Amino acid sequence: MPASYAYLGPKGTFTEVALRTLPESATRELIPYVSVQSALDAVRTGEAEAAFVPIENSVEGGITTTLDELVAGAPLMIYREVLLSITFALLVRPGTQLSDIKTVTAHPAAQPQVRNWLKANLPDATWESAASNADGARLVQEGRYDAAFAGEFAAARYGLVPLETGIHDAENAQTRFVLVGRPARPAAPTGADKTSVVLWQRDDHPGALRDLLGEFATRGINLMLLQSRPTGAGIGNYCFCVDAEGHISDRRMAETLMGLKRICLQVRFLGSYPRADVGTDGVRPTPPGTSDAEFVAAADWVARCQDGRF
Repeated sequence: MPASYAYLGPKGTFTEVALRTLPESATRELIPYVSVQSALDAVRTGEAEAAFVPIENSVEGGITTTLDELVAGAPLMIYREVLLSITFALLVRPGTQLSDIKTVTAHPAAQPQVRNWLKANLPDATWESAASNADGARLVQEGRYDAAFAGEFAAARYGLVPLETGIHDAENAQTRFVLVGRPARPAAPTGADKTSVVLWQRDDHPGALRDLLGEFATRGINLMLLQSRPTGAGIGNYCFCVDAEGHISDRRMAETLMGLKRICLQVRFLGSYPRADVGTDGVRPTPPGTSDAEFVAAADWVARCQDGRF
């Protein structure tokens, strides 16, 4: 495959900033794409080695465009994640005043993060969504809109000026980005890992979601994301996107996935990869009875019982 990474463009997005924090980005050609879908499709068709896209923010949760692509598109796998703190600037053409702004634009995921600021400062402005925050800046440069919410770093690239900076409704807002490639063997566990899967219920019945969650709970696995997404098969038909602490090579995670495979209509493995939010010194202790050594000891005990050696 070509030594290139696709990412949600154009140049000047938060996605590009987050991507450049990966050491390997210095040795790859970074190619902007117009949408999450086109960036991921570049990996599926072999145009790019991997794609880097937003998947979750701390204000609104999962980025549905990315989740739906990973749920319904040809299989891909997550290899890395990056967390980036997000604050917005209001970018305008030189000479524009706040009173001149009638239309604003940005990526749809930005709106919930600036909604209160917008209501307080530009209550009559019309919001229009853009393919990305940097694309919104480009559209302002072209005169399509009066202002764009984007990173302050994008101003110079598009000949704009930041009229306001440090805009955010929630303190310490972050967006999570993931590096996605074609399916392969997961990287070795680090001791601070995350496993992502998509689960489809076999049928709709009372306690169906409890049954799925019970597979994690009985093995002491903490969930970090649980989001339902419609399957497209009709009202009430959903699958569940799950992020859980641990690596597929951990005995408790492997047994959880086996249990889910038995009771679910379908399970899609999206990868086991290092967590970006904690180092190995900060991982919560493994609950009693769920360490690899305890799983091995229990399996050995069962084998001895089967042999009459108990």
